[in-house]
Amino acid sequence: MEGQMQMDKTVRSRMLNRDVIKYIAMVTMFLNHFAHMFLTKGTAVHEVFLDIGFFTAPVMCYFLVEGYMHTRSKVKYGLRLFLFALLSQIPFQLALGYKILNMIFTLLCCFLILVVMENVSSPMLKPVLCALLVLITTMADWAVVAPVTTILLCNAWGDKKRMAIEYFIAYLLFSMINVQSYMSGETGGWTAYAVFHGLLSGLGILAAAVATLVLYNGERARRGQNFSKWFFYIFYPAHLLVLYLVKIGLHNS
Repeated sequence: MEGQMQMDKTVRSRMLNRDVIKYIAMVTMFLNHFAHMFLTKGTAVHEVFLDIGFFTAPVMCYFLVEGYMHTRSKVKYGLRLFLFALLSQIPFQLALGYKILNMIFTLLCCFLILVVMENVSSPMLKPVLCALLVLITTMADWAVVAPVTTILLCNAWGDKKRMAIEYFIAYLLFSMINVQSYMSGETGGWTAYAVFHGLLSGLGILAAAVATLVLYNGERARRGQNFSKWFFYIFYPAHLLVLYLVKIGLHNS
């Protein structure tokens, strides 16, 4: 009886399906981009919205690994990522002003890493190819952290304790990169401000770990699956373009 009650409690705690978590990730990404474009840098709201947005990328890495393992056609999966990486580049640069490649390009590199991990058997060639793909992401959004997170999650897949540890490693990596960024910014040097904000910025990754390892029930929404599938691809370039047009409209008004 006690074991059954514990099982029922665990089932109830896993209240989020894949589509709900992805919709939450779209909202947090929107808040991050909104902060970049419209909020005053350094303000509390700006920092909170930015950090909330860091929930999105690790969630996408998790579902990329899951999707890769369950997709009916890896070729079509890869081609979709390539197509939307191309479609997203101009809206990405217009909206955010970055002279780098967009996040879907990074996810494409993550996808290719999974291809290499599955199909390349050479113990020498496999790590070289994976490292090369990680390095390529230095030209894109969420460089290094996203592909490393993908590798860590793939290696630990199915073991939630190990996956939790891998998420924490990703958190430390992302936070230390941001600590270094803060140190080289306005504050300069190793300061409590840089450390605090760097560690705080990575909390989105820990939230992603909770969402996917604790709250995720392993299911998709029962209705609108095809709509959701394409919405998640289209939303990325579409919301960037809308934000850019709003910014231009406000500037000209």
